[in-house]
Amino acid sequence: MLSLEELQRLLLEVESDRVERTISTNDIEKFSIAICAFANDLPGHKAPGYLIIGAKDDGSLFGLQVTDKLILKLSSIRSNGAIQPLPSMTVNKYSFPDRMGEAAVVEVLPYDMPPVRYKGNVWIRIGSTKQIASEQEERILIERRISKMLTFDARPCLGSDIRELSHELFLITYLPNAVARDILERNNRNTSEQMASLRLYDASQNCPTNAGILLLGQDPLQWLPGAYIQFVRFSGSEIISNAIDEQQFSGDLITVLHSLDSFIPRQIQQHPEYKSAFRESAVFDYPIIAIRELLMNAVMHRNYEGSTSPIRFYWFDDRIEIQNPGGLFGEVTPENYMRQTAYRNPVLAEAMKNLGYINRFGAGIGIAQNALKENGNPPAEFTFESNSVLVILRKQP
Repeated sequence: MLSLEELQRLLLEVESDRVERTISTNDIEKFSIAICAFANDLPGHKAPGYLIIGAKDDGSLFGLQVTDKLILKLSSIRSNGAIQPLPSMTVNKYSFPDRMGEAAVVEVLPYDMPPVRYKGNVWIRIGSTKQIASEQEERILIERRISKMLTFDARPCLGSDIRELSHELFLITYLPNAVARDILERNNRNTSEQMASLRLYDASQNCPTNAGILLLGQDPLQWLPGAYIQFVRFSGSEIISNAIDEQQFSGDLITVLHSLDSFIPRQIQQHPEYKSAFRESAVFDYPIIAIRELLMNAVMHRNYEGSTSPIRFYWFDDRIEIQNPGGLFGEVTPENYMRQTAYRNPVLAEAMKNLGYINRFGAGIGIAQNALKENGNPPAEFTFESNSVLVILRKQP
């Protein structure tokens, strides 16, 4: 966090590729582009960039009163999903009694695995201006990735090659959702270069990344044996009850997620609830959105590296159990999991957001709990073990 003295110095300096000043408080588009450009750090400063709200071009303040609403608005830019991957940033309020005003400062750290995109575009700073990166500039960012810090999904899947991936699925389904249309229209890169820019292919090793195999693989189980969902529907409430339906959801993740979207609603039982002798309404055993959010959460956060077990999706007559291989990750604990987020698989999370399976980062559990409450179900129950997370949804009483 900047000290007040450091901020005063930045206000007096000429605007550069590490500092942007603005008097606007509502231009989320402008703020997001600035944050994206700072995160990409094309000049290679390896130092934070600063967006200062409440200051004129000459560094003087214009009398802004920084409210909690403004701080919340700026903080929400990180998690609304428009910037991918999620930037590392903080928002702080500074008061200058002698200068008759306040300022809100967004501090953005350089991202270790660029490029970072805002709405599909890679933004960079050239001096005090913001621009969309050229192919050469984007290539510089790609080559700057720090291999030793890659998460498992961003690492190369050694031994595989680009023939393992479905080019048609990438070009027709994923790429248009991940990169802005105007960029695609003037794009001269080949398919492997396009995949590399989205962390699905490792150009240095000439092979797909683990995320590429998961998302586009012709046969992901060949490389990641546990990358599937095992569904069983039981006739009773015990694991020894007869199984009346069993399915394995496997293959490329794009197809798996699409299949789950159509499969889940068919499992929901609907029955009438009589409001009066002449009026009834439909009641569902479980809200579809709750099952969907918790299942997507399991796909996104599971441990694909250290476990060969599938995601277990068991449907009993009185409850649903979703068991996810891999315990809590990073700074997330059993005490703060409702308000803290950390991504074991950030490339996969980015892909699921691009495909529309995540609306807002960090909101899935809250959305599920609200849907359960509105439907009359008890809250979802979470059990955390060192190597798994179990979620139980109880049937509506």
